[in-house]
Amino acid sequence: MVPLSILDLSPIAENQTPADALKGSLKLAQKAEALGYNRFWLAEHHNMHGIASAATAVVIGHVAGGTKTIRVGSGGVMLPNHSPLVIAEQFGTLEALYPGRIDLGLGRAPGTDGLTARALRRNLDAGAENFPNDVVELMTLLGPAQPGQRVHAVPGENSNVPIWLLGSSLYSAQLAAMLGLPFAFASHFAPDSLMQALAIYREKFQPSAVLDKPYAMAGVMAAPAETDEEGAFLFTSAQQQFVNLRRGTPGRTPKPVHSMDDIWTAHEKIGIEHTFQYALVGSPETVREKTDRFLELTQVDELIVSLPIYDLDKRLRGLEILAGMRDQMAKHAA
Repeated sequence: MVPLSILDLSPIAENQTPADALKGSLKLAQKAEALGYNRFWLAEHHNMHGIASAATAVVIGHVAGGTKTIRVGSGGVMLPNHSPLVIAEQFGTLEALYPGRIDLGLGRAPGTDGLTARALRRNLDAGAENFPNDVVELMTLLGPAQPGQRVHAVPGENSNVPIWLLGSSLYSAQLAAMLGLPFAFASHFAPDSLMQALAIYREKFQPSAVLDKPYAMAGVMAAPAETDEEGAFLFTSAQQQFVNLRRGTPGRTPKPVHSMDDIWTAHEKIGIEHTFQYALVGSPETVREKTDRFLELTQVDELIVSLPIYDLDKRLRGLEILAGMRDQMAKHAA
């Protein structure tokens, strides 16, 4: 079984506060650490009433400070929103505080709407186009000092924080291959280009000081439960969220419902079921079968799972079910 990791957005459920969500993220990370998960990533989103991880580096520090061994990082930081120097200093500081445990995943999208992106005070006309140069600048700032270098990230310099490129299209797959960096594909919400992106990344990969061969990770949504019926029930929270998002009315994580029929239209149902085609929803046996198929299809080196479940206790139970599946698959492989 490939390593198993967790992607968390610090979801704010209905009738919860951001403080509740951040406490929940820490509990989830502590449980993941106890169960032997590989890494715990948090994602940058802005102007989203249902997500508490906007200040991603701060939340990473909160989680890393409450855990001991699990890797903690960004999945990801949206680099066009920031200067490379600021990110180098933030993640260099995190690495100084929690050595050997910090990952820096980078995304090319703003992680928000256009108006909010402008409020982040970056030049929108140049942000995405400058992404490759910004990535290289950030790699330089986190590496050893170069002769004649005048700008230094302190902390950050020579910290060599591992950098990942994240993507939901082909662009970052090509850039990760060119730079010899690990690559993570966001198939948990953008499945269509998954196989093509993995193929491009593997075919065009250039060995680097970081990696001598490709290392690919893919994301999936999950709602593991005791039965298929309970899993489907829990997963309606994610389905409702995506209905609201596509209608332009995003909000906090809604309570699950027994039927989506009165909530989505037939067209919305087709689109959202397509988006979640790889989701691991159902009983332990069903989740294992779906995981087997996904790993056989993609041949990824690592699987990162998001648990968009309303109730924290059910999310924690989902971690246990996934870990049990991982252990059974590893035993079977051995």
